[in-house]
Formats: sequence, C-alpha cells, structure tokens
Amino acid sequence: MGHDSKSILFHLEPDRTTTLQAQLRRMLVSSILDGQIPPGSPLPSCRALAQSLKIARNTVVLAYQDLTEEGFLISRERSGFFVNPDIVSARPRDMAPAPGESATDLAEPDWVTRFKSRPSQQRNVVKPANWQDYPYPFIYGQIDQSLFPLAAWRECSRQALSVNSVRDWAKDRFGDDDPLLIEQIRTRLLPRRGVRVTADEILVTVGAQQALYLLSTLLFDHKTTFGIEDPGYTDARNIAALRAGRLVPLPVDEQGLALGSELNGCDYVYVTPSHQFPTTATMSLERRHALLERAEARDFVLIEDDYESELTHHGSPQPALKSLDRHGRVIFVSSLSKTLAPGLRLGFLVAPKPLVAELRALRRLMIRHPAANNQRTIALFLADGHHDTLLRRLCGVYRERLAAAVTALAKFLPEFAVNLTAGGTALWIRGPRDLDMAAIAAAAERRGVVIEPGAVHFMAQPGPANFCRLGVSSIPTERIEAGIRLLAEAVREQG
Repeated sequence: MGHDSKSILFHLEPDRTTTLQAQLRRMLVSSILDGQIPPGSPLPSCRALAQSLKIARNTVVLAYQDLTEEGFLISRERSGFFVNPDIVSARPRDMAPAPGESATDLAEPDWVTRFKSRPSQQRNVVKPANWQDYPYPFIYGQIDQSLFPLAAWRECSRQALSVNSVRDWAKDRFGDDDPLLIEQIRTRLLPRRGVRVTADEILVTVGAQQALYLLSTLLFDHKTTFGIEDPGYTDARNIAALRAGRLVPLPVDEQGLALGSELNGCDYVYVTPSHQFPTTATMSLERRHALLERAEARDFVLIEDDYESELTHHGSPQPALKSLDRHGRVIFVSSLSKTLAPGLRLGFLVAPKPLVAELRALRRLMIRHPAANNQRTIALFLADGHHDTLLRRLCGVYRERLAAAVTALAKFLPEFAVNLTAGGTALWIRGPRDLDMAAIAAAAERRGVVIEPGAVHFMAQPGPANFCRLGVSSIPTERIEAGIRLLAEAVREQG
C-alpha cells in the first residue's frame, strides 16, 4: 500500500500543559521531518483530521495555516494541503560509509584513555528523577510549586518581552550582564547581608556552582591547598578536586567551621557561615571575626557561600563575612535557587574588581553571559518587590514545616539527634551509631518516602553511615507527620 498521510494514525497525547493546536502542530512537524509523510503528499482534510482526533475543525485549520506560513505545507486551492518538498530536501542526509567500508569498520577513539579526569566517577547526591511522584519527598534543594508566585513571574516575563526590553536583551552582550539586574543585586539583595559594593565587583553566574567552577579554574592548580568543611558541600568538593592539588577536611562543630590548625596550610577555604552545609549550624559573630583574623594572619582567602541566608526563621541573620571583610580576603557567592527555583540557574559572586574582571573574561570564553532574557525577568521580579513578598511567605511556611518535622521526629524516632536550625529548609539528623541510612533510605523509598543519606557529604570514604538530611521545601506540612511515621517503620525494619 502507498505510504501517504492517510495511512498514518494520528493521535494526541493528554497534555494539560500544552494547547491542542500546539500539540497538533508538534505532531505534524515531527511526521514531516521524520519522513512519515513523504514530500508532496496530501494531508487529511481539516474536517477528516478533526473528526479523527475528536477536536474542533478550527484547531486543525489554524495549525495548517501556521505551518503553511512557515513553509512546512503548501496550500493548493480546492486540493488541500501538501508537504512542501523543499522542507525535506533541505535536511542533511545521514552520513554513509565510504564505498567498500562498512559502518563497523570505522575505528572509534578510545575515549577512556583520553580522559584527563573522570567527573562521572565522583560521589554525588543521588535523588530519584521522579521525586515529585512520591507522596513524601523529604529532599533538599527543590521547591514547592504551589508556593511559587506564578502570576507575578508571568507578569515580569511579559514585561521582559516588550519591544523595548527585547531590543535591549536580544543583542550579544559579550561579557556584560543586565545593568538592571546588577543594580538590583547591588541595592536590594546585598545590603541585607551588610555588603556594599560597586557594580564592577559583581558577576552574574549560572547558579552558585558556576561561580565555584570559575574560581577553581582561575585560581587553583596542582600546588593549591583547598580547605572545605567536613561534612561539607559535595559539589564544591568535587569541583575543587578537579583542579586543586590537595583537599583538606576542616572539622565542624555547633557553630559551623571550627578554627583548628588544619586552616593554617590552606590557600583557599570554602565556608558556609549562614547555614553550614549540611549541618545547618550558624557561625557566631565572634567566630566570624576570628576566622577573618586567621585568614589575614595565615594569608588564605575565604570563599563564602551564603546559601539560604535569607531564609532566617528566628531573629536577625548574622552579617555576611564579606560585610566584615576590610582587606579583600572574602569572595562572596550566592544564588536565587532556594528562593526562586533551582531550574532558573541564577547566581552571582562579589569579589575585588581585578578578580571580577578576570572571571568575566573567563566566563565569556565559556558562555559569554547567562541568558539575558532570564536576567531581565529576574531583575523585574526583584524591582517590583515580588521577591520580598515571596521571602516572607517562604520563611513562614518553612518555619512551620521544620517545626512539624522536629515534633514528628521526637514522637516517632526519639533515638535520633536533630540539629535544630535557625532557618533554611532542612534538618541534619544523626541516628544510632550502628544504623545504615542508605539501607533505611531504600526501605523508606518503598513506602513512598524519600530521604538523603548523609555519608556523601563526608570526605572520608566510606563516610559515617548513620547521618541523613531531611528537606522540607517540597513536602506539604500536612504530610510531614505521616511521612516520618513511615520513615520510623523503615528504621524498625532495618533494625
């Protein structure tokens, strides 16, 4: 039988996020470009296709008209719509082996021997890709979409798509950032942390991780000694491991980074004073001053990751190390992932002008700059006060959720020690010494509960197995007690 459009079974998948017209268009374009509808073939009539798909005829008409305007289809009066042969002929054909040579004869490089490092072999936090399908997702670093101010974000996106805004951000900025976003970071975000700088001391990054990667690329080599809190931020440790010659674990206590002798031989020290990652401890003002004095005396530089500083639930936040820095010893790194959304990938760093100038040049070689349309939308979101409103709401909700989690843990798992936190979105938990949190996590997952074993955050291999982190940013308050009750069942099962 001839292979034409009439022999193809069209169907639309249920998709509430996309209009029927958009789904139909996508289906038709895919069929044309994949060769399922050959060049010059007629498409079903609007009425026939509408009846087949059980959709309005006008939906098909509009989709056909759009594809005709864009050159996918040709409209012939009283004959209907046909696939434009020029569309298919313009597509590159698959490369064929040379005459006398089979595809299997082509020698491929031995990639493993060419790798200079193996990032895929590093230890990382692993979360189920479909974590949203679990009823009790106690995972860290994700947001509750019900708390996101979608209407405000759409309005800022609409403003960013105005003719004047598009003219401004659509051009190649080379190494520059959106001036409106830089001004909002400088005047709205940084003063809350006591940090006052000029525009040329700020660089926008694709999340805090890119800031750390840029710093390691520019400043580290095989002679570099990098100190990091232990337990500490896994990605910072892994990024540094690609460049630095030596990584030094730095002990942590109830005030975060301890001022031990391990600091003395470091060139750079990564520290999370606002909420120590992952223990949630907050560094006291006295220790912050002492750490800066040690950095000056021993000539090392502090990389301050200020994550979750704005999510303070009790009292006023401590001033950032950067705000106390009088001698350019602190590089300040932050992001909007924990308050807006991690998928937006927007962060920034603050550092002395000569360092920012070199980092900007390095960033230009990597990506030029983060997407300018996203920068403008976020700048408008900040300027219009939506971020301030969101912060107030998040602090209230997270305070409530953390309290519910602490209460439920005391009720169902009294043998567990919980680090009480003055803010943030997670609890750091220590179980009895002989407990294997990885096994408990697997048993809990079978009950619909997702937790994060804590061993990966320790530099030693294997790390202590009896720690875990319980995030509350993604789980509704009313599910927390039931989830922890099920977690307790998993603990008893493994015990």
